[in-house]
Amino acid sequence: MSFIVSEITIYPIKSLGGISLKEAIVEERGLQYDRRWVLADENNVFITQRQNEQMALIDVTMTEDGLRVNHRLNRVALLKIPFVPQTTEEQGITIWDDVVRGIRVSDEADAWFSAVLGKKCSLFYQPDDSIRLTDPKYSITKEEHTSFSDGYPILVIGQESLNELNAKLEEPVSMKRFRPNLVFTGGEAHVEDTWKYFTIGEAKMVGVKPCARCVLTTINPETAEKGKEPLRTLTQYRNMNNKILFGQNLLVVETGKISVGDELLMLDDK
Repeated sequence: MSFIVSEITIYPIKSLGGISLKEAIVEERGLQYDRRWVLADENNVFITQRQNEQMALIDVTMTEDGLRVNHRLNRVALLKIPFVPQTTEEQGITIWDDVVRGIRVSDEADAWFSAVLGKKCSLFYQPDDSIRLTDPKYSITKEEHTSFSDGYPILVIGQESLNELNAKLEEPVSMKRFRPNLVFTGGEAHVEDTWKYFTIGEAKMVGVKPCARCVLTTINPETAEKGKEPLRTLTQYRNMNNKILFGQNLLVVETGKISVGDELLMLDDK
């Protein structure tokens, strides 16, 4: 049975729209540019769709010199975000149990997001020398680190896992609900739960922990409307120790380029 990469997606600004790619560079903290920016409130605590579902309607694109951000429904002018922050102001951003050093991007970005989201907030960038270690309980070398992701560098989900879920739902949902970095075809539903070491293209990764899902999956990424699915259905067959699991969290073992169409090759050991 072969497993083939069918989708690669990055989410440069945490909890905003994703960018579909044909190829990507796997870095130590995850896919290049993935969740390197985050919005934070006045107390420097990270903001996601859990607090403001309108974030689902903000799309992000990438150009040679930075990001472009626009609201899908609001006719406000698009925002340009250069790769290099325009300030030198550093803050410790609280994300779950971690405090991650970030650099505030610009007054313009703060004003744009505050106006669009109706809440005073600031945009921060995680520089290369800001290291956020992953949970040592699921670490291999104790040196793995990540970006402003929820906790791990990369998330992978099999297409068959979504197909099985949609077969149980009255209205199917898209893979966008689960915000994976990698989607693959082949194998049975949830085969990724068992994965350890494998390669894709030039990169090597290791599965360390199934991903516990939250209410963010109940927000429709196209409309920002909130419902009860798919969590209600997932609870019926993917509830393990009071956690609803869907997808596998990965750590990066070796960096390199990966592409849609690459085969995922399982390894017997490291």
